[in-house]
Amino acid sequence: MESDKHILILNGPNLNLLGRRDPKQYGTRTMEQIMVDLQRTYPEVYFTYVQSNHEGVLIDTLQQAEQYAGIVLNAGGYTHTSVALRDAVEMCLNPVIEVHLSNIHEREAFRQVSMLSDVCRETIIGKNCYEEAVSHIISIGG
Repeated sequence: MESDKHILILNGPNLNLLGRRDPKQYGTRTMEQIMVDLQRTYPEVYFTYVQSNHEGVLIDTLQQAEQYAGIVLNAGGYTHTSVALRDAVEMCLNPVIEVHLSNIHEREAFRQVSMLSDVCRETIIGKNCYEEAVSHIISIGG
């Protein structure tokens, strides 16, 4: 496996409930379906998927992520609250793309602030954000 074709998909709290949780905001696709779609669209890429409801697991995963060409990060609610996660992203040497299935800029005031955007390479919002983020990583040499 070539490291330039290995991408980490890292999801935070409650994203294990995709497909069931508020489909108007997050869509009806499960994360399993998103991963199948990613692999179908990018057969040359090896994906590793990690989801945790625990902040420390997300931080540990980022701190041990040197082997990836890039990281697609949906930090869930930690996007708006976690200085520690922000610090871990800032220390990553590989590109981190922040993604959100819902438009955080049109939601509650507390969700409109991302503590991660300024330390991520890009922020992508929308139902196809994972696919767009992978495309972006590949386009920059990942």
